[in-house]
Amino acid sequence: MRELSASAAVISARLRDELLSGALRPGDRLKEEELAERFRVGRYTVRSALRTLVDARLLEHETNRGVEVPHLHAARVDELYEYRTVLEVGCLQVAQAHGVSLASIEETTAALVALPADAAWPDVIGRHQDIHRAIVRSSGNARLITGYELCEEELQFVIATTRPEYTASRLAALHVTLLDELRAGGAGAVAALTRDIEVGRCAVHDAMANAD
Repeated sequence: MRELSASAAVISARLRDELLSGALRPGDRLKEEELAERFRVGRYTVRSALRTLVDARLLEHETNRGVEVPHLHAARVDELYEYRTVLEVGCLQVAQAHGVSLASIEETTAALVALPADAAWPDVIGRHQDIHRAIVRSSGNARLITGYELCEEELQFVIATTRPEYTASRLAALHVTLLDELRAGGAGAVAALTRDIEVGRCAVHDAMANAD
């Protein structure tokens, strides 16, 4: 990943939060000159921050149109969730085969449960992603972990669209149930994780349909 200057990293993080919270909407254009004035930095610094978000597929750059927030399409969502399912379920099966402890998954689930009802949506998404990252890392397989890291930013951007469908407490309750099923182990745990991911995919599709 490209190393950013301190200013570019701050701008990238601020814009990322605005994307995940819904403050920036699909089709919104981000102009370098406006962002340079807003953040009181040079356009090169803004360009560097935007390029990082484009590389993560949180923004799109089109010739003669500049940078804008992408519209989600069903095919993109389905492809991403197929990739996610293969990796997460595969990692869970590897972890099961090695008898790995669920401690990290328990800790990240507890962190999601502990969020206040009025937690900022990017924080909710972040704690949710921590759980699924813990599942992947429990495999101990560096290649699988790296493969998952490649899609994490895009995945959080897509999940952010489900805000109308979820509250922090509802998302937490679903993952407490998932944790119980993971503790039971075996094929039931694999089925539970597969079902959890599919529920998330359907929620994204529902949110997209309601936004039209």
